[in-house]
Amino acid sequence: MDSRQFTEVLIGGNLYRLSGVENEEYMQQVAIYLNGKWSELKRTEGFTRLPADYQNVMVQLNVADDYFKVKEQLAQLKSELEEREKELYQVKHDLITTQLKL
Repeated sequence: MDSRQFTEVLIGGNLYRLSGVENEEYMQQVAIYLNGKWSELKRTEGFTRLPADYQNVMVQLNVADDYFKVKEQLAQLKSELEEREKELYQVKHDLITTQLKL
C-alpha cells in the first residue's frame, strides 16, 4: 500500500508538487521554513546579485548550519539529562540510606 502524500508548495517563488510519507501540513511547514531562509538571505547585501546556483548553495549551507547547531544542542541536552539522572539516582540512594538508618 502506497501511503505517499502529494501536495503543492511554494518555495522561493516557484511552485513544486511534492510527494512523501509526511502529511501536507508538515510539508507546508518545511516550505515555510525554506522560504524564511530565502527571505533571510535576500536581506543580506549582495545575495540577489549572485548566480542562482550560488544562491541555492547558500540556502543549503544555511539549512545545514541550522541542522548541525540543533544536533549539537540535542547532544548537550542529552548529556545534561544523563547527568541529572545520575544526580537523581544518587539523591534517591542517599534518601533510602538515610531512611534505613532512621
